[in-house]
Amino acid sequence: ENRDKMNEQVRAAKDARDKFNEQVSELNKKVMALKKDNVPQEGPSVAKLKKDLKQLEFIHMTSGDLKRDKEKALVEQMKALQIQIREREKSLEANDEVRQAITLLREAKDKAEEQHRLVSELAEGAQNEHDAMIKIYEEADKLRKEADEAQEKFIETKGKADEEHRRHIDHIRQVHDYDKIITGLRQKARKARKKKDESVAMKESEEIFDKFKRGEKLSTEDLMVLQKSGYL
Repeated sequence: ENRDKMNEQVRAAKDARDKFNEQVSELNKKVMALKKDNVPQEGPSVAKLKKDLKQLEFIHMTSGDLKRDKEKALVEQMKALQIQIREREKSLEANDEVRQAITLLREAKDKAEEQHRLVSELAEGAQNEHDAMIKIYEEADKLRKEADEAQEKFIETKGKADEEHRRHIDHIRQVHDYDKIITGLRQKARKARKKKDESVAMKESEEIFDKFKRGEKLSTEDLMVLQKSGYL
């Protein structure tokens, strides 16, 4: 919202600057026309003198191998042109209409420059707002990516935990199954052992009973075995 407001201010400042530039252009044309109409008939115009001065300045700047006397003469020519230009402009500004037009032109230029500075400041402020907004968007996008990565990691970790829990439950069930199997095997072993013991005891009882039938002497322990097996 603040950036939009600043952009609107930039557009308004640009429109104002363009209007001042148009005024400068129109006033500049008017000043040039007035100068042309009021220029003294004798001698070259101010524009021609300025053009000649620029050419001499260019030669002075680019010709590094000028002899001292030629360079001195060139400098004197430039000074003479500068004096002529000042005198011509002073003569022109003595005319009220020309002087007033020049004053308006200078004021318009000052306003145009001031408006241009304002445009630059507002544009810089709008750009700073834009950069700050982009930075916020980038930071938000970074945080969103980090949140997505954390969510993915959480889901992955939860999946591993669920799988580990399932395996743990399976192991518990297997342990219970093994307990049942071991209990069954123990019961079978006890039954087999009991059956075996009974078979051995029966055989021992039969042998003792045979001794009894043959009239052999039996010990107290033999009698107890026979009693236990049901022979007595």
